[in-house]
Amino acid sequence: MSMNIETRMSEEIARYLDLAASEAKLTAANMANIDTPGYRAVGMDFEAEMREAVGDIDQDLASRPVRIKTVDGLIARPDGNDVSMDRESLNLAEAQLKFKTGVALLRQEYQRVMDAIHADK
Repeated sequence: MSMNIETRMSEEIARYLDLAASEAKLTAANMANIDTPGYRAVGMDFEAEMREAVGDIDQDLASRPVRIKTVDGLIARPDGNDVSMDRESLNLAEAQLKFKTGVALLRQEYQRVMDAIHADK
């Protein structure tokens, strides 16, 4: 018998982790296509996605895909590709930091719940 312990906060953090992972995947796709002629870098608006996730936590947001858009304002090379390895490396580092932060927050939330469960002992 397994027991699922979820709180509103743990659900929000889980969505945060999902979005951080999605951001890392988009960055990896951009990096993988650095030599593809005509490829345009894609990304997502992390803050807008998170705001929507927090506002609609009662809906099944895990099934809703992240809105992906081409990134405006990048300089394209003569072959039409606008991926910058420097920009993507920075984006990947940021996504990794977000993910590590989310894991730490989730760990704290579960510790808080466990402390509440064991408070009577």
